[in-house]
Amino acid sequence: MLTDPEFLKRLETLFLLTRKVLGGSMRADRRSTRKGSGINFADYAEYHYGDDYRHVDWNIYGRLEALVVKLYELEEDVCVHFLLDCSPSMDSKSIFAKQVTAALAYIALSCHDRVCIHSVSDQLGTLLRPAHGRGKVFPMLRALEDAPLVGTTTDLSICARAFQQRVKRPGVCVLVSDFLVPDGYAEAIKLLQWGRHDVFCIQTLDPAEMKCDMKGDVDLECCESHERRKVTITATEAARYEQAIRDWNADLKQECARRGVGFVQAFSDVPFDRVVEVILRKGGLVA
Repeated sequence: MLTDPEFLKRLETLFLLTRKVLGGSMRADRRSTRKGSGINFADYAEYHYGDDYRHVDWNIYGRLEALVVKLYELEEDVCVHFLLDCSPSMDSKSIFAKQVTAALAYIALSCHDRVCIHSVSDQLGTLLRPAHGRGKVFPMLRALEDAPLVGTTTDLSICARAFQQRVKRPGVCVLVSDFLVPDGYAEAIKLLQWGRHDVFCIQTLDPAEMKCDMKGDVDLECCESHERRKVTITATEAARYEQAIRDWNADLKQECARRGVGFVQAFSDVPFDRVVEVILRKGGLVA
């Protein structure tokens, strides 16, 4: 599936588009607040024994007879963390979500950024430890391809707290989920932002989830908790369901906009590369 030659060709096409649209970078701003040897001038510092004499500003020495060295901003690898929803509710769109994640991870690795992939369900798991370079493309694809659906619910808040404890260095955090979770999504997004991560949300949905075709007396079972409930569905209840899910999705989009979080909604009947192209043309994984 993800390691098929045809799929890899589509990934390479997307990477070529990345180089054209973004100049080969997943993010526009990769500069660090730390000082060292880099390209962009940041500040001056007093010269101390052992400092590189090539960084001495001799013009200032000629005017003030003071030895100072130039400091530059360090350009660092961005670590792109993918938090992929692997709960049972993702069953009908799991392949699609994996394809979108694989495409963005492929581009990040090709741009020499570090990539880490986590699974999200009732707890946080690890699918791919931090990897760097194109040599890690196949391990990344195999990790996604083999990732099972796990857990008995989707708890984004618990996973966000666990992620915050594990990952101390700010990076890019891409949350790929249907966001149809019992306890909501707002706290999880807030926790990720508290970690000073650039957060991007990709909502993956099955078109069938947007409408209710059931009528009459039905016995419903939750695909995650396996809780069962008998209900009677009339045209009124079906319409209320469809309105409720539209409102839920609209609130998610509004919450992301309010917090300055990048957001894309994608349906599983759309080719994954079209979704990634939209993300790239919006400016990459930045809000």
